[in-house]
Amino acid sequence: MQRLMEWTTDNNTLKKTFTFADFTEAFAFMTKVAITAEKMNHHPTWTNTYNTVSFALSTHDAGNIVTDKDRKLAKEIDRLATNR
Repeated sequence: MQRLMEWTTDNNTLKKTFTFADFTEAFAFMTKVAITAEKMNHHPTWTNTYNTVSFALSTHDAGNIVTDKDRKLAKEIDRLATNR
């Protein structure tokens, strides 16, 4: 996976893109994130194209702003990306 970069804030969202070796690796990462997000009851907005997964996190029920829920999920996403 590409070296981890920091999350950026843009238009009231936390954003970050991860690049993996191939689609299978990217999809495995997405599966881990999906399980974690479900447990946290906080579901990300994300996209996947081949080996790239991009996130845009905001809390919809708080008016689409960044909250502690987003920061906690971002931290978990980073943890999953580094602990493959």
